[in-house]
Amino acid sequence: MRRIAAAVLLLCLLAGTTAGIQIVEFCPDPYQPGDPDEYLVLEGTGILDGFVLSDGEGGYRFPPGTRIDGRLVVARSGPAFEQSHGYLPDFEIQERTPAVPDVIPNGNLLMANRADELLLYHKTTLVQQIAWPGDVCAREGQVHYLDDGVWDPRPLFIGQSRFAPETFEEVAVTAFAAPDCSYEVFSATVAAAEREILVNVYEFTDEKMAGDLIAARKRGVAVTILLEGGPVGGVSPEGRAVAGALNRSGIPVLSMTTTDAAHAKYRYDHAKYIVIDGSTVLLGSENFKPGGYPAAGLQGNRGWGVLLEDPALAAYFREVFSFDSAGGDIVPLEGTTAELYTPWAPDYTVEFAPCRAEGARVTPVISPDTSVLILDLIEGAEESIAIEQAYITNETPYDLNPYLAAAIEASRRGVAVRVLLDSAWFNTEGAADNDEMVEIINRIAAAEGLPLEARLADLEANDLAKIHNKGVIVDGKTVLVSSINWNANSPALNRETGVIVEHTDIAAYYTAVFEDDWDASDGSGANGVREPDRIKIAAAACILVALTGLYLYRRRRA
Repeated sequence: MRRIAAAVLLLCLLAGTTAGIQIVEFCPDPYQPGDPDEYLVLEGTGILDGFVLSDGEGGYRFPPGTRIDGRLVVARSGPAFEQSHGYLPDFEIQERTPAVPDVIPNGNLLMANRADELLLYHKTTLVQQIAWPGDVCAREGQVHYLDDGVWDPRPLFIGQSRFAPETFEEVAVTAFAAPDCSYEVFSATVAAAEREILVNVYEFTDEKMAGDLIAARKRGVAVTILLEGGPVGGVSPEGRAVAGALNRSGIPVLSMTTTDAAHAKYRYDHAKYIVIDGSTVLLGSENFKPGGYPAAGLQGNRGWGVLLEDPALAAYFREVFSFDSAGGDIVPLEGTTAELYTPWAPDYTVEFAPCRAEGARVTPVISPDTSVLILDLIEGAEESIAIEQAYITNETPYDLNPYLAAAIEASRRGVAVRVLLDSAWFNTEGAADNDEMVEIINRIAAAEGLPLEARLADLEANDLAKIHNKGVIVDGKTVLVSSINWNANSPALNRETGVIVEHTDIAAYYTAVFEDDWDASDGSGANGVREPDRIKIAAAACILVALTGLYLYRRRRA
Protein backbone atom coordinates (compact mmCIF):
# COMPACT_ATOMS: atom_id res chain seq x y z
CA MET A 1 0.00 0.00 0.00
CA ARG A 2 2.83 2.36 0.84
CA ARG A 3 4.38 1.74 -2.58
CA ILE A 4 1.07 2.44 -4.33
CA ALA A 5 0.59 5.67 -2.35
CA ALA A 6 4.14 6.78 -3.18
CA ALA A 7 3.58 6.03 -6.86
CA VAL A 8 0.34 8.00 -6.91
CA LEU A 9 2.07 10.92 -5.18
CA LEU A 10 4.90 10.83 -7.71
CA LEU A 11 2.42 10.84 -10.61
CA CYS A 12 0.64 13.83 -9.06
CA LEU A 13 3.90 15.71 -8.69
CA LEU A 14 4.89 14.95 -12.28
CA ALA A 15 1.49 16.04 -13.53
CA GLY A 16 1.83 19.23 -11.51
CA THR A 17 4.98 20.17 -13.40
CA THR A 18 2.92 20.78 -16.54
CA ALA A 19 -0.43 21.77 -15.09
CA GLY A 20 -1.89 25.14 -16.02
CA ILE A 21 0.79 26.27 -18.47
CA GLN A 22 -0.87 28.27 -21.24
CA ILE A 23 -0.55 31.28 -23.51
CA VAL A 24 -2.12 34.23 -21.72
CA GLU A 25 -0.99 37.17 -23.87
CA PHE A 26 0.41 37.93 -27.30
CA CYS A 27 0.83 40.81 -29.74
CA PRO A 28 1.16 39.88 -33.42
CA ASP A 29 1.00 43.41 -34.85
CA PRO A 30 3.00 45.88 -32.72
CA TYR A 31 3.83 49.42 -33.80
CA GLN A 32 7.49 49.02 -34.81
CA PRO A 33 8.12 48.58 -38.56
CA GLY A 34 8.60 44.92 -39.37
CA ASP A 35 7.21 43.88 -35.97
CA PRO A 36 10.53 42.89 -34.31
CA ASP A 37 8.83 43.46 -30.94
CA GLU A 38 6.05 40.91 -31.43
CA TYR A 39 5.81 38.62 -28.43
CA LEU A 40 3.81 36.10 -26.46
CA VAL A 41 3.52 35.32 -22.76
CA LEU A 42 3.22 31.90 -21.13
CA GLU A 43 1.87 31.56 -17.63
CA GLY A 44 2.01 28.66 -15.20
CA THR A 45 4.39 26.70 -13.02
CA GLY A 46 6.61 23.81 -13.98
CA ILE A 47 9.32 22.53 -16.32
CA LEU A 48 8.94 23.44 -19.98
CA ASP A 49 10.61 20.29 -21.32
CA GLY A 50 8.37 18.89 -24.04
CA PHE A 51 6.50 22.15 -24.67
CA VAL A 52 6.54 23.51 -28.23
CA LEU A 53 5.12 26.77 -29.62
CA SER A 54 4.07 26.74 -33.26
CA ASP A 55 2.04 28.63 -35.83
CA GLY A 56 1.62 25.56 -38.04
CA GLU A 57 4.63 26.47 -40.15
CA GLY A 58 7.49 27.17 -37.75
CA GLY A 59 8.03 26.90 -34.04
CA TYR A 60 10.39 26.62 -31.13
CA ARG A 61 11.02 24.85 -27.86
CA PHE A 62 12.89 25.85 -24.72
CA PRO A 63 16.36 24.83 -23.53
CA PRO A 64 16.26 21.62 -21.42
CA GLY A 65 15.39 22.22 -17.79
CA THR A 66 13.76 25.63 -18.40
CA ARG A 67 11.36 26.34 -15.56
CA ILE A 68 8.41 28.70 -15.47
CA ASP A 69 7.16 30.24 -12.22
CA GLY A 70 4.45 32.72 -13.14
CA ARG A 71 4.87 34.60 -16.43
CA LEU A 72 7.47 34.04 -19.13
CA VAL A 73 7.88 36.41 -22.10
CA VAL A 74 9.20 35.33 -25.51
CA ALA A 75 9.88 38.05 -28.12
CA ARG A 76 11.35 38.07 -31.59
CA SER A 77 13.94 40.67 -30.59
CA GLY A 78 15.00 41.43 -27.05
CA PRO A 79 16.13 45.03 -27.74
CA ALA A 80 13.02 45.82 -29.81
CA PHE A 81 10.76 44.47 -27.06
CA GLU A 82 12.65 46.49 -24.47
CA GLN A 83 12.18 49.66 -26.52
CA SER A 84 8.40 49.10 -26.56
CA HIS A 85 7.91 47.85 -23.01
CA GLY A 86 10.83 49.12 -20.96
CA TYR A 87 12.28 45.75 -19.95
CA LEU A 88 13.88 42.74 -21.64
CA PRO A 89 11.94 39.54 -22.37
CA ASP A 90 12.85 36.20 -20.79
CA PHE A 91 13.67 34.64 -24.18
CA GLU A 92 14.12 35.85 -27.73
CA ILE A 93 13.73 34.12 -31.08
CA GLN A 94 15.90 35.88 -33.67
CA GLU A 95 18.39 38.24 -32.02
CA ARG A 96 21.50 37.19 -30.16
CA THR A 97 21.30 39.57 -27.23
CA PRO A 98 23.83 38.54 -24.54
CA ALA A 99 21.44 39.30 -21.67
CA VAL A 100 18.53 37.32 -23.18
CA PRO A 101 18.63 33.51 -23.66
CA ASP A 102 17.47 32.03 -26.96
CA VAL A 103 14.74 29.53 -27.64
CA ILE A 104 15.56 26.52 -29.83
CA PRO A 105 13.88 27.21 -33.19
CA ASN A 106 12.44 24.74 -35.66
CA GLY A 107 11.66 26.83 -38.69
CA ASN A 108 10.60 30.44 -38.24
CA LEU A 109 7.57 31.36 -36.14
CA LEU A 110 6.38 34.77 -37.35
CA MET A 111 2.91 35.83 -36.24
CA ALA A 112 1.02 37.29 -39.20
CA ASN A 113 -0.75 40.55 -38.52
CA ARG A 114 -4.23 39.82 -39.81
CA ALA A 115 -4.70 36.03 -39.89
CA ASP A 116 -2.70 33.32 -38.15
CA GLU A 117 -2.78 30.95 -35.21
CA LEU A 118 -0.72 29.96 -32.19
CA LEU A 119 -0.45 26.32 -31.13
CA LEU A 120 0.92 25.15 -27.80
CA TYR A 121 1.90 21.48 -27.66
CA HIS A 122 3.10 19.32 -24.81
CA LYS A 123 4.93 16.51 -26.57
CA THR A 124 2.30 15.32 -29.09
CA THR A 125 -0.73 16.75 -27.26
CA LEU A 126 -2.27 20.02 -28.42
CA VAL A 127 -2.73 21.99 -25.20
CA GLN A 128 -4.02 25.28 -26.60
CA GLN A 129 -4.96 26.82 -29.94
CA ILE A 130 -5.66 30.52 -30.61
CA ALA A 131 -6.69 31.80 -34.03
CA TRP A 132 -7.22 35.24 -35.44
CA PRO A 133 -9.61 36.24 -36.75
CA GLY A 134 -11.77 34.02 -34.62
CA ASP A 135 -10.68 33.95 -31.01
CA VAL A 136 -9.44 37.56 -31.25
CA CYS A 137 -9.63 40.35 -33.83
CA ALA A 138 -6.17 41.67 -34.64
CA ARG A 139 -5.48 45.41 -34.72
CA GLU A 140 -2.21 47.32 -34.88
CA GLY A 141 -0.76 47.82 -31.42
CA GLN A 142 -3.36 45.69 -29.66
CA VAL A 143 -2.26 43.29 -26.95
CA HIS A 144 -4.48 40.21 -26.77
CA TYR A 145 -4.81 38.87 -23.25
CA LEU A 146 -6.67 36.13 -21.42
CA ASP A 147 -8.69 37.07 -18.33
CA ASP A 148 -10.71 34.45 -16.47
CA GLY A 149 -10.92 32.30 -19.58
CA VAL A 150 -12.01 35.17 -21.86
CA TRP A 151 -9.84 36.72 -24.56
CA ASP A 152 -9.78 40.53 -24.76
CA PRO A 153 -12.45 41.57 -22.24
CA ARG A 154 -11.47 45.12 -23.22
CA PRO A 155 -9.20 46.64 -25.88
CA LEU A 156 -5.63 46.82 -24.56
CA PHE A 157 -2.80 48.45 -26.48
CA ILE A 158 0.97 48.50 -26.04
CA GLY A 159 2.03 50.78 -23.21
CA GLN A 160 -1.37 51.02 -21.54
CA SER A 161 -1.98 50.44 -17.84
CA ARG A 162 -3.99 47.64 -16.27
CA PHE A 163 -5.44 49.19 -13.14
CA ALA A 164 -7.96 47.05 -11.31
CA PRO A 165 -11.15 48.39 -9.70
CA GLU A 166 -10.62 49.68 -6.18
CA THR A 167 -12.98 51.35 -3.71
CA PHE A 168 -12.11 53.78 -0.93
CA GLU A 169 -14.20 54.30 2.18
CA GLU A 170 -14.74 57.34 4.42
CA VAL A 171 -13.65 59.89 1.83
CA ALA A 172 -14.35 63.59 2.38
CA VAL A 173 -15.95 64.98 -0.79
CA THR A 174 -16.59 68.54 -1.91
CA ALA A 175 -18.95 68.67 -4.89
CA PHE A 176 -18.92 71.69 -7.18
CA ALA A 177 -20.51 72.78 -10.44
CA ALA A 178 -19.29 74.86 -13.36
CA PRO A 179 -19.72 77.68 -14.07
CA ASP A 180 -21.00 78.53 -10.58
CA CYS A 181 -18.09 77.66 -8.29
CA SER A 182 -15.53 75.57 -10.19
CA TYR A 183 -12.77 78.16 -10.17
CA GLU A 184 -13.42 78.95 -6.51
CA VAL A 185 -12.66 75.34 -5.54
CA PHE A 186 -9.66 75.02 -7.87
CA SER A 187 -8.04 78.25 -6.70
CA ALA A 188 -8.46 77.46 -3.00
CA THR A 189 -7.12 73.93 -3.48
CA VAL A 190 -4.00 75.07 -5.33
CA ALA A 191 -3.42 77.87 -2.80
CA ALA A 192 -3.40 75.27 0.00
CA ALA A 193 -0.78 73.04 -1.67
CA GLU A 194 2.47 72.73 0.28
CA ARG A 195 4.68 70.18 -1.48
CA GLU A 196 3.46 68.80 -4.81
CA ILE A 197 0.87 69.35 -7.53
CA LEU A 198 0.45 66.86 -10.38
CA VAL A 199 -1.82 67.97 -13.23
CA ASN A 200 -3.16 65.84 -16.06
CA VAL A 201 -5.58 67.64 -18.37
CA TYR A 202 -6.54 67.40 -22.04
CA GLU A 203 -6.30 71.14 -22.74
CA PHE A 204 -4.95 74.05 -20.68
CA THR A 205 -5.61 77.59 -21.93
CA ASP A 206 -6.76 79.44 -18.80
CA GLU A 207 -4.64 82.43 -17.77
CA LYS A 208 -5.79 82.67 -14.15
CA MET A 209 -5.41 78.92 -13.49
CA ALA A 210 -1.88 79.09 -14.90
CA GLY A 211 -1.24 82.04 -12.58
CA ASP A 212 -2.38 80.01 -9.56
CA LEU A 213 0.03 77.19 -10.42
CA ILE A 214 2.87 79.64 -11.06
CA ALA A 215 2.24 81.20 -7.64
CA ALA A 216 2.39 77.73 -6.07
CA ARG A 217 5.72 77.07 -7.80
CA LYS A 218 7.10 80.38 -6.53
CA ARG A 219 6.38 79.40 -2.94
CA GLY A 220 8.28 76.12 -3.39
CA VAL A 221 5.61 73.63 -4.50
CA ALA A 222 6.81 71.12 -7.10
CA VAL A 223 4.39 71.31 -10.04
CA THR A 224 4.32 68.93 -13.02
CA ILE A 225 1.79 69.16 -15.86
CA LEU A 226 0.88 66.50 -18.44
CA LEU A 227 -1.22 67.49 -21.47
CA GLU A 228 -2.51 65.81 -24.59
CA GLY A 229 0.03 66.48 -27.32
CA GLY A 230 -2.40 66.26 -30.23
CA PRO A 231 -5.88 67.40 -29.24
CA VAL A 232 -8.54 67.76 -31.91
CA GLY A 233 -7.43 70.74 -33.99
CA GLY A 234 -3.94 70.68 -32.47
CA VAL A 235 -2.56 72.57 -29.50
CA SER A 236 -4.08 76.05 -29.72
CA PRO A 237 -2.05 79.29 -29.65
CA GLU A 238 -3.57 79.96 -26.22
CA GLY A 239 -2.43 76.53 -25.05
CA ARG A 240 1.13 77.14 -26.24
CA ALA A 241 1.15 80.56 -24.60
CA VAL A 242 0.12 78.99 -21.29
CA ALA A 243 2.76 76.26 -21.69
CA GLY A 244 5.40 78.91 -22.32
CA ALA A 245 4.43 80.91 -19.23
CA LEU A 246 4.44 77.77 -17.07
CA ASN A 247 7.82 76.65 -18.39
CA ARG A 248 9.37 80.06 -17.79
CA SER A 249 8.28 79.80 -14.16
CA GLY A 250 10.10 76.49 -13.77
CA ILE A 251 7.07 74.19 -14.20
CA PRO A 252 7.72 71.29 -16.60
CA VAL A 253 4.91 70.91 -19.14
CA LEU A 254 4.86 67.46 -20.71
CA SER A 255 2.74 66.11 -23.55
CA MET A 256 1.66 62.63 -24.60
CA THR A 257 2.21 62.06 -28.31
CA THR A 258 3.60 59.50 -30.74
CA THR A 259 7.37 59.86 -31.14
CA ASP A 260 10.20 57.95 -32.80
CA ALA A 261 10.71 56.20 -29.47
CA ALA A 262 7.14 55.08 -28.77
CA HIS A 263 3.58 55.21 -29.95
CA ALA A 264 1.20 57.26 -27.79
CA LYS A 265 -0.39 55.06 -25.12
CA TYR A 266 -3.93 56.28 -25.80
CA ARG A 267 -5.97 57.74 -28.65
CA TYR A 268 -6.23 60.90 -26.51
CA ASP A 269 -5.10 61.76 -23.02
CA HIS A 270 -8.51 63.21 -22.18
CA ALA A 271 -8.28 63.05 -18.36
CA LYS A 272 -8.90 66.11 -16.16
CA TYR A 273 -7.53 65.82 -12.63
CA ILE A 274 -4.89 67.09 -10.22
CA VAL A 275 -3.26 65.41 -7.23
CA ILE A 276 -2.20 67.69 -4.37
CA ASP A 277 0.34 66.78 -1.66
CA GLY A 278 -0.43 63.08 -2.01
CA SER A 279 -3.66 63.56 -0.06
CA THR A 280 -6.23 65.31 -2.26
CA VAL A 281 -7.61 64.85 -5.77
CA LEU A 282 -9.55 67.43 -7.79
CA LEU A 283 -11.33 65.83 -10.73
CA GLY A 284 -14.11 66.68 -13.12
CA SER A 285 -15.54 67.02 -16.59
CA GLU A 286 -13.89 70.32 -17.51
CA ASN A 287 -10.69 71.26 -19.26
CA PHE A 288 -8.56 74.01 -17.76
CA LYS A 289 -10.16 76.63 -19.97
CA PRO A 290 -12.08 79.82 -19.15
CA GLY A 291 -15.38 78.11 -19.98
CA GLY A 292 -14.73 75.25 -17.59
CA TYR A 293 -13.39 77.31 -14.68
CA PRO A 294 -14.74 80.84 -15.17
CA ALA A 295 -14.23 83.48 -12.55
CA ALA A 296 -17.18 83.86 -10.19
CA GLY A 297 -20.08 85.62 -11.88
CA LEU A 298 -19.03 84.84 -15.46
CA GLN A 299 -20.79 82.50 -17.85
CA GLY A 300 -19.27 79.14 -18.76
CA ASN A 301 -19.99 75.47 -19.37
CA ARG A 302 -22.16 73.23 -17.29
CA GLY A 303 -19.76 70.75 -15.77
CA TRP A 304 -19.42 68.73 -12.56
CA GLY A 305 -16.36 68.35 -10.37
CA VAL A 306 -15.30 66.89 -7.05
CA LEU A 307 -12.56 67.51 -4.51
CA LEU A 308 -11.64 64.23 -2.81
CA GLU A 309 -9.67 64.16 0.42
CA ASP A 310 -8.14 60.76 1.21
CA PRO A 311 -4.45 59.77 1.12
CA ALA A 312 -5.11 56.25 -0.20
CA LEU A 313 -7.32 57.53 -3.00
CA ALA A 314 -4.76 60.22 -3.83
CA ALA A 315 -2.05 57.54 -3.95
CA TYR A 316 -4.15 55.64 -6.49
CA PHE A 317 -4.38 58.67 -8.78
CA ARG A 318 -0.73 59.50 -8.20
CA GLU A 319 0.14 56.03 -9.48
CA VAL A 320 -2.01 56.65 -12.56
CA PHE A 321 -0.18 59.92 -13.15
CA SER A 322 3.25 58.33 -12.66
CA PHE A 323 2.42 55.59 -15.14
CA ASP A 324 1.06 57.93 -17.79
CA SER A 325 3.78 60.55 -17.51
CA ALA A 326 6.60 58.06 -18.16
CA GLY A 327 7.75 56.44 -21.39
CA GLY A 328 8.97 57.32 -24.85
CA ASP A 329 5.66 58.97 -25.77
CA ILE A 330 6.13 61.71 -23.17
CA VAL A 331 8.00 64.81 -24.39
CA PRO A 332 8.16 68.48 -23.36
CA LEU A 333 5.49 70.68 -24.89
CA GLU A 334 7.00 73.60 -26.74
CA GLY A 335 5.45 76.86 -25.57
CA THR A 336 5.52 80.39 -26.90
CA THR A 337 6.10 83.84 -25.44
CA ALA A 338 2.70 85.11 -26.58
CA GLU A 339 0.81 87.21 -24.04
CA LEU A 340 -1.84 85.47 -21.97
CA TYR A 341 -5.37 86.81 -21.91
CA THR A 342 -8.82 85.84 -20.71
CA PRO A 343 -11.59 86.15 -23.32
CA TRP A 344 -14.70 88.15 -22.55
CA ALA A 345 -17.67 86.26 -21.12
CA PRO A 346 -21.19 87.40 -20.25
CA ASP A 347 -22.23 87.87 -16.63
CA TYR A 348 -23.75 84.91 -14.85
CA THR A 349 -25.87 84.67 -11.71
CA VAL A 350 -24.32 82.08 -9.40
CA GLU A 351 -26.83 79.50 -8.15
CA PHE A 352 -24.74 76.71 -6.63
CA ALA A 353 -22.08 76.90 -3.92
CA PRO A 354 -19.75 73.95 -3.17
CA CYS A 355 -21.17 71.14 -1.02
CA ARG A 356 -18.94 69.20 1.40
CA ALA A 357 -19.78 65.80 2.87
CA GLU A 358 -17.87 63.30 5.00
CA GLY A 359 -17.83 59.51 4.83
CA ALA A 360 -18.38 58.92 1.12
CA ARG A 361 -17.61 55.68 -0.66
CA VAL A 362 -15.57 56.45 -3.80
CA THR A 363 -14.60 54.16 -6.69
CA PRO A 364 -12.25 55.52 -9.37
CA VAL A 365 -13.28 54.92 -12.98
CA ILE A 366 -10.17 54.83 -15.15
CA SER A 367 -10.66 54.55 -18.90
CA PRO A 368 -10.00 52.26 -20.59
CA ASP A 369 -9.04 50.08 -17.61
CA THR A 370 -12.25 50.13 -15.57
CA SER A 371 -14.78 52.07 -17.65
CA VAL A 372 -17.01 48.98 -17.54
CA LEU A 373 -17.95 50.21 -14.05
CA ILE A 374 -20.21 52.79 -15.72
CA LEU A 375 -22.18 49.99 -17.32
CA ASP A 376 -22.40 48.23 -13.95
CA LEU A 377 -23.66 51.45 -12.34
CA ILE A 378 -26.45 51.90 -14.89
CA GLU A 379 -27.42 48.24 -14.91
CA GLY A 380 -27.70 48.30 -11.12
CA ALA A 381 -30.24 51.14 -11.06
CA GLU A 382 -33.51 50.35 -9.26
CA GLU A 383 -35.51 53.59 -9.25
CA SER A 384 -34.05 56.43 -11.31
CA ILE A 385 -31.26 57.46 -13.66
CA ALA A 386 -30.45 61.08 -14.56
CA ILE A 387 -27.96 61.50 -17.40
CA GLU A 388 -26.38 64.80 -18.45
CA GLN A 389 -23.95 64.56 -21.34
CA ALA A 390 -22.27 66.81 -23.86
CA TYR A 391 -23.36 64.31 -26.50
CA ILE A 392 -24.14 60.64 -27.09
CA THR A 393 -23.13 58.81 -30.26
CA ASN A 394 -24.18 55.31 -31.24
CA GLU A 395 -21.76 52.50 -32.05
CA THR A 396 -23.17 52.04 -35.56
CA PRO A 397 -26.33 53.16 -37.40
CA TYR A 398 -27.95 50.00 -36.00
CA ASP A 399 -26.34 49.66 -32.54
CA LEU A 400 -27.05 52.01 -29.65
CA ASN A 401 -24.31 53.40 -27.45
CA PRO A 402 -23.85 50.66 -24.81
CA TYR A 403 -24.39 53.03 -21.87
CA LEU A 404 -27.52 54.44 -23.47
CA ALA A 405 -28.72 50.93 -24.30
CA ALA A 406 -28.29 49.95 -20.64
CA ALA A 407 -30.27 53.01 -19.54
CA ILE A 408 -33.10 52.23 -21.96
CA GLU A 409 -33.12 48.63 -20.76
CA ALA A 410 -33.36 49.93 -17.19
CA SER A 411 -36.45 51.93 -18.18
CA ARG A 412 -37.99 48.72 -19.48
CA ARG A 413 -37.87 47.31 -15.97
CA GLY A 414 -39.50 50.43 -14.54
CA VAL A 415 -36.55 52.70 -13.77
CA ALA A 416 -37.33 56.37 -14.51
CA VAL A 417 -34.69 57.59 -16.95
CA ARG A 418 -34.03 61.18 -18.06
CA VAL A 419 -31.38 62.21 -20.58
CA LEU A 420 -30.27 65.83 -21.06
CA LEU A 421 -27.95 66.69 -23.95
CA ASP A 422 -26.16 69.82 -25.12
CA SER A 423 -27.87 71.99 -27.74
CA ALA A 424 -24.94 74.13 -28.93
CA TRP A 425 -24.74 74.44 -32.72
CA PHE A 426 -21.77 72.08 -33.04
CA ASN A 427 -23.83 69.33 -31.35
CA THR A 428 -27.04 69.88 -33.31
CA GLU A 429 -26.20 70.95 -36.86
CA GLY A 430 -25.14 67.52 -38.10
CA ALA A 431 -27.35 64.85 -39.63
CA ALA A 432 -26.91 62.46 -36.69
CA ASP A 433 -26.10 64.31 -33.47
CA ASN A 434 -27.89 65.43 -30.32
CA ASP A 435 -31.23 66.52 -31.73
CA GLU A 436 -31.57 63.26 -33.66
CA MET A 437 -30.47 61.34 -30.56
CA VAL A 438 -33.17 63.02 -28.46
CA GLU A 439 -35.72 62.10 -31.12
CA ILE A 440 -34.56 58.47 -31.17
CA ILE A 441 -34.79 58.16 -27.39
CA ASN A 442 -38.24 59.74 -27.21
CA ARG A 443 -39.48 57.63 -30.11
CA ILE A 444 -38.43 54.47 -28.26
CA ALA A 445 -40.12 55.76 -25.11
CA ALA A 446 -43.38 56.52 -26.93
CA ALA A 447 -43.43 53.25 -28.87
CA GLU A 448 -42.96 51.13 -25.75
CA GLY A 449 -44.62 53.35 -23.15
CA LEU A 450 -41.44 53.63 -21.10
CA PRO A 451 -40.60 55.98 -18.19
CA LEU A 452 -37.94 57.50 -20.42
CA GLU A 453 -37.49 61.06 -21.68
CA ALA A 454 -34.76 63.01 -23.42
CA ARG A 455 -34.36 66.77 -23.83
CA LEU A 456 -32.02 69.21 -25.43
CA ALA A 457 -30.72 71.72 -22.90
CA ASP A 458 -32.05 75.25 -23.20
CA LEU A 459 -28.73 77.08 -22.86
CA GLU A 460 -30.24 80.53 -23.18
CA ALA A 461 -32.88 79.87 -20.51
CA ASN A 462 -30.24 78.64 -18.06
CA ASP A 463 -27.51 81.12 -19.09
CA LEU A 464 -24.94 78.46 -20.01
CA ALA A 465 -22.35 78.43 -22.81
CA LYS A 466 -22.79 74.69 -23.40
CA ILE A 467 -23.31 71.39 -21.62
CA HIS A 468 -19.87 69.80 -21.29
CA ASN A 469 -20.83 67.43 -18.48
CA LYS A 470 -20.35 63.64 -18.50
CA GLY A 471 -22.39 62.80 -15.41
CA VAL A 472 -24.91 60.23 -14.17
CA ILE A 473 -27.03 60.08 -11.00
CA VAL A 474 -28.50 56.72 -9.99
CA ASP A 475 -31.27 56.17 -7.43
CA GLY A 476 -30.63 59.54 -5.78
CA LYS A 477 -27.61 58.18 -3.94
CA THR A 478 -24.78 57.42 -6.39
CA VAL A 479 -23.10 59.81 -8.83
CA LEU A 480 -20.63 59.44 -11.68
CA VAL A 481 -18.39 62.49 -12.15
CA SER A 482 -15.99 62.01 -15.05
CA SER A 483 -14.30 63.11 -18.26
CA ILE A 484 -15.72 60.12 -20.18
CA ASN A 485 -17.81 61.03 -23.20
CA TRP A 486 -20.43 58.60 -24.45
CA ASN A 487 -18.79 57.68 -27.74
CA ALA A 488 -16.69 54.79 -29.02
CA ASN A 489 -13.25 56.28 -28.27
CA SER A 490 -13.63 57.64 -24.78
CA PRO A 491 -14.34 54.48 -22.74
CA ALA A 492 -12.22 52.12 -24.85
CA LEU A 493 -9.28 54.02 -26.35
CA ASN A 494 -8.70 57.25 -24.39
CA ARG A 495 -7.13 57.86 -21.02
CA GLU A 496 -10.03 59.20 -18.98
CA THR A 497 -10.66 59.58 -15.27
CA GLY A 498 -13.75 59.71 -13.14
CA VAL A 499 -15.18 58.59 -9.84
CA ILE A 500 -18.37 56.94 -8.66
CA VAL A 501 -19.37 58.65 -5.40
CA GLU A 502 -21.85 56.98 -3.05
CA HIS A 503 -23.30 59.54 -0.65
CA THR A 504 -26.86 60.87 -0.46
CA ASP A 505 -25.81 64.48 0.20
CA ILE A 506 -23.50 64.53 -2.81
CA ALA A 507 -26.17 62.90 -4.95
CA ALA A 508 -28.71 65.47 -3.73
CA TYR A 509 -26.36 68.30 -4.72
CA TYR A 510 -25.91 67.07 -8.27
CA THR A 511 -29.61 66.24 -8.51
CA ALA A 512 -30.39 69.88 -7.73
CA VAL A 513 -28.00 71.00 -10.48
CA PHE A 514 -29.49 68.52 -12.92
CA GLU A 515 -33.07 69.51 -12.06
CA ASP A 516 -32.19 73.16 -12.65
CA ASP A 517 -30.89 72.35 -16.12
CA TRP A 518 -33.75 69.94 -16.85
CA ASP A 519 -36.53 72.30 -15.74
CA ALA A 520 -35.08 75.15 -17.79
CA SER A 521 -35.34 72.91 -20.86
CA ASP A 522 -39.03 71.98 -20.62
CA GLY A 523 -40.14 73.88 -23.73
CA SER A 524 -39.74 70.86 -25.96
CA GLY A 525 -41.87 69.57 -28.76
CA ALA A 526 -43.35 66.13 -29.14
CA ASN A 527 -39.99 64.58 -29.91
CA GLY A 528 -38.08 66.36 -27.17
CA VAL A 529 -36.68 68.94 -29.57
CA ARG A 530 -37.37 72.56 -28.70
CA GLU A 531 -40.01 74.32 -30.69
CA PRO A 532 -38.56 76.80 -33.19
CA ASP A 533 -38.12 80.35 -31.99
CA ARG A 534 -41.26 82.00 -33.39
CA ILE A 535 -39.84 85.51 -33.07
CA LYS A 536 -36.80 84.54 -35.13
CA ILE A 537 -39.02 82.81 -37.70
CA ALA A 538 -41.24 85.87 -37.95
CA ALA A 539 -38.22 88.15 -38.34
CA ALA A 540 -36.81 85.90 -41.06
CA ALA A 541 -40.17 85.90 -42.84
CA CYS A 542 -40.29 89.71 -42.75
CA ILE A 543 -36.80 89.92 -44.22
CA LEU A 544 -37.74 87.44 -46.95
CA VAL A 545 -40.88 89.42 -47.83
CA ALA A 546 -38.87 92.67 -47.96
CA LEU A 547 -36.22 91.15 -50.21
CA THR A 548 -38.88 89.69 -52.49
CA GLY A 549 -40.61 93.07 -52.73
CA LEU A 550 -37.32 94.79 -53.52
CA TYR A 551 -36.58 92.22 -56.23
CA LEU A 552 -40.03 92.71 -57.87
CA TYR A 553 -39.72 96.48 -57.66
CA ARG A 554 -36.33 96.48 -59.41
CA ARG A 555 -37.64 94.10 -62.03
CA ARG A 556 -40.51 96.43 -62.85
CA ARG A 557 -38.13 99.42 -63.03
CA ALA A 558 -35.92 97.51 -65.43
